[in-house]
Amino acid sequence: MNTPAVSVLLPFRDAKETLGVAIASIRAQTLAGWELLLVDDGSRDESSSIAQHHASEDKRIRVFRHDPSGIVVALRLAQREAQGRYLARMDADDVSLPTRLEQQFRMMEDDQRLGLTGAQVRMAGPRVGSGRKRYETWLNGLRSHDAIIRDLFVECPIAHPAFMIRRDAHDKAGGYLDNGWAEDYDLVMRLWLVGVRFANVDRVLLEWKEQPGRLSMRDVRYSPERFRALKRHYLTRSYLRQPAKRTFTQWGAGEVGKLWLREWSAPTPAAVVDINPRKIGRTIHGIPVIAPDELPPPGRAFTVVAVGAPGARDEIREWMAPRGYVELEDYLFIA
Repeated sequence: MNTPAVSVLLPFRDAKETLGVAIASIRAQTLAGWELLLVDDGSRDESSSIAQHHASEDKRIRVFRHDPSGIVVALRLAQREAQGRYLARMDADDVSLPTRLEQQFRMMEDDQRLGLTGAQVRMAGPRVGSGRKRYETWLNGLRSHDAIIRDLFVECPIAHPAFMIRRDAHDKAGGYLDNGWAEDYDLVMRLWLVGVRFANVDRVLLEWKEQPGRLSMRDVRYSPERFRALKRHYLTRSYLRQPAKRTFTQWGAGEVGKLWLREWSAPTPAAVVDINPRKIGRTIHGIPVIAPDELPPPGRAFTVVAVGAPGARDEIREWMAPRGYVELEDYLFIA
């Protein structure tokens, strides 16, 4: 077999109900130059037999098996075995539409600056509620590098099962690591810190299934608390690494903001901005509450915005812009 351009990494455990369809969706890709690395992370059902059956029919498929060790160990095993110059992700309960790999591959070949691409997704499954549909709408609206970076600290801006990563960028960032929180978001942050550019294909290329037993729905590493910890970790390595003369404030003392205020350690905000007149002049978790007009002028403070109400980001941008505050230079949304 010729060396594949794209290596698809697919770890699985006890996925007999969905694995065959996921594999078939890769075998149906219009891009021929791929290999599929299936890593059985200790399955106790018939998943391994399903994987072996597909491997017997298609030499581009290889199967590996080890004792239950978790998704990061499985992904790192697949990465070590991968031959492609691009690494693509796939989950055992999702479906890649036929042109997915081809469109992402062409985008990255056409723009050598790109290190990670994703695609628009379509949520499916019995657990898709209004919250997940809002996430889908938000995610599918992020296409360019600038749009992705603007909302990087809101939520992971590229769907993990739609990742395609340039191999050298992956290696430069250190690959997948288990830091006690979401491994995909963590990798995106480290790719950003080493200067990688991002994009999402402007077309739905993945059916993202919401299953009751999905890892992200039951593992503490994907809890809101761990997501906030991840964001604080990378904030202190990026936007909050400011000269001593520049202060740091938080906008938002509501339901979402209070969670952040409770968890800051070092650094901590000098003040928290809120529009509720009953809160202004008081303290929350020892931090004084100020009105928006009391913010230091542009260039004198950096503000992280932790407000979760629908439409709040647009309203705050409309308040900031005419006063000279520049997004990513003076303020950043973190919720």
